[in-house]
Amino acid sequence: MAAMATVAVFDKYWGRYDEWYSRNRVIALNELRTVRSIGLRGLGLEVGVGTGWFASRLGVGFGVDPSINMLRVAWRRGVEAVQAVGERLPFRSGVFDYVLLIVTLCFVDDPWRVVGESARVLKRGGRLVACIVPRDSPWGRYYEARRETSPFYRVARFYTVGEVESMMTGAGLVVEGHYSTLHFNPGEEPRLEEPRPGASGGFVCIYALKPG
Repeated sequence: MAAMATVAVFDKYWGRYDEWYSRNRVIALNELRTVRSIGLRGLGLEVGVGTGWFASRLGVGFGVDPSINMLRVAWRRGVEAVQAVGERLPFRSGVFDYVLLIVTLCFVDDPWRVVGESARVLKRGGRLVACIVPRDSPWGRYYEARRETSPFYRVARFYTVGEVESMMTGAGLVVEGHYSTLHFNPGEEPRLEEPRPGASGGFVCIYALKPG
């Protein structure tokens, strides 16, 4: 899922990563509400679960991540998480009702394979949700400009909504729609927003169906 250098960054700076959610509480809550608005039910998996901040709040039962230090925090938050990469998920085919990729694709070696593996472990009629910071959004441009000052963004590769949709359709999924948030620009005072249908924000969740 992630090159050794990327895993090393998250293993080293896991505390800084997790503190981001408290330092940027309004932004984090907007993102959480956007994922929640899709209305996912059943047995879930988060690929790239990190410290479990989203999974523990969304009731996602299972997670995978290659960073052992991040996983230790997820375990403390009650997430059944295992050390694994998204390109080789340690689960049978057709197990989960939904799979989440929350700002994960930008940190993996092979996003196409990660999406394909996520589709494989979905039940028929299940949903894959990929939440991204679009490369061509103000937020994507802001984070890309911080490559020299942030250990995380230095190893990130951002994608457009269209590119992620191509990954999904290539895995045999049917793109159903989008919800987005962060309709204010970086540098503006953050404000709580209601998630909006469509892909106009700086944080976009694309959801797709595995045909039955």
